[in-house]
Amino acid sequence: MILPYALCSVNFRLLLPVPLGAATMDATLRKGFLLLTATVVGSYPKLPAQAGAPNLRTALARLERGQITAEEFQRTEDLVTEVVIKEQVQAGVGLISDGQIRWEDGQTYFARRIGGFSINGLIRYFNNNTYFRQPAVTGKLGWQGPIGVRDFLFAKERSPVPVKAVITGPYTLARLSQDQAYHNLRTLVLDLAEVLNQEAIALQRSGATFIQFDEPAILKWKGDFALFEEACRRLTRGLTAKTALYLYFWDIGELYPDLFHLPFQAYGLDFVSGEANYQIVKEFPSDKELGLGILDGRNTRLEPVEELVEGVRRMSSVVSLDRMYVSPSCGLEFLPRDRANQKLVRLVEGVKKAREALS
Repeated sequence: MILPYALCSVNFRLLLPVPLGAATMDATLRKGFLLLTATVVGSYPKLPAQAGAPNLRTALARLERGQITAEEFQRTEDLVTEVVIKEQVQAGVGLISDGQIRWEDGQTYFARRIGGFSINGLIRYFNNNTYFRQPAVTGKLGWQGPIGVRDFLFAKERSPVPVKAVITGPYTLARLSQDQAYHNLRTLVLDLAEVLNQEAIALQRSGATFIQFDEPAILKWKGDFALFEEACRRLTRGLTAKTALYLYFWDIGELYPDLFHLPFQAYGLDFVSGEANYQIVKEFPSDKELGLGILDGRNTRLEPVEELVEGVRRMSSVVSLDRMYVSPSCGLEFLPRDRANQKLVRLVEGVKKAREALS
């Protein structure tokens, strides 16, 4: 069985040594006291490091053989999600995700639940050695009801720290789908923006205060920026929650500085595969936040703390620490579970050290 890819990014904003509860963190943020917040942006490994722990691969095989029911499989997903939440919190993460444990991949999770899509076979995900099931657009797209609200609420109810919601953006979803109906990229992207705006509003109504949109595809097709900008304005219409745009696998060359004029409050960039971002981002809006993807999410190497501190230092003259997130370059799902956990712990160590050294 070939597992689908995982979206890429875990973020860490310089935080207090002990993770704060949701109410405390919200109050602290309002008062402007928070300097360093550890926060994840997306995926986490699904398979356990220890024998005997809840195992999604085993449960899926049993489901396909008819040995367990769909409800029993969902209970396994819930158990794994609870474990992943606990691991993030214990590592020192102050703003977590649900780990995207129920996501087959970033495209399928949404396309299966949007009217007008069907799901095709496996195709390679960008320049990664991972695959996803390619959605096919077969008719007029339409929102059929909340997609991620149940999963968000499940995590929120079980986490002592705030939880962020994550949505694959309309441009990336359109670009990675096979268009059998619209035959017009602009119309397809803008329709998806309207659909995903409804999803974001549903998440906001359910209590999401931080909604992240993943859009790596625009870095591959930078010539579509005018369309991308139009889609982003439709996507964020009516949102009062903090919104973040996350980009990875490449640098933002050719899009700077226009990228930072889009209607998002935070931006996450890849400084590993997109190392040129250090040279590109010479100025940054004073009213926005920047995510530094400086820990390699696609490599098992455990970075020294000093290397992470240096990454923060290099950007600290551009963005103040109270507006800076420090993150892996991409999601951690395809690392072994124990190594992903070690990476989170190391990232928090780097953040704390950077806070001591630079604040």
